[in-house]
Amino acid sequence: MKRAKGKYVPKYLEIYKRPDSYAGPTHYGYYPVLSQNRDSGCLERSNFRSTLKALGGEGRGVQVIRDTHWASGWVETIYVAKTAVKRLQIADKIMSDLEGYPAVDEADFSELETEIQAETWNSCYDLREKIRLCAENGISIFAARQSYPPSRESGECVVIAD
Repeated sequence: MKRAKGKYVPKYLEIYKRPDSYAGPTHYGYYPVLSQNRDSGCLERSNFRSTLKALGGEGRGVQVIRDTHWASGWVETIYVAKTAVKRLQIADKIMSDLEGYPAVDEADFSELETEIQAETWNSCYDLREKIRLCAENGISIFAARQSYPPSRESGECVVIAD
């Protein structure tokens, strides 16, 4: 962790620079940390919310900027002010850790994956489709009545979350 003139300089984050083809608001003095968009998968969404939680949520030098985007619908980015030294150190540590392991919080990732599987099971399949999925996977068709998706003998869920 570098220090320059008494200020913290992150090793794994870069200070905001306005893109050439961008006409929106600028975020000078902030470090972008992580982003998510409409098409983000479970891991990206979990990392976003786990990072925001680790930073103490929005406020006190941490902000989430929400923008629309022509290709992905919307984008949310976590920014940390260069003056919020403790939060900047936390964000830098998270980015360092992500170089060696893809999940900020394995428990949160698993929880989100389970939530999405249950949501998919309950909102995307009618009872007839649930019965078919159970039968195709060697699972009792009575499991189709559950509010959560059944699992194969291997423990793998019959509904894929991403």
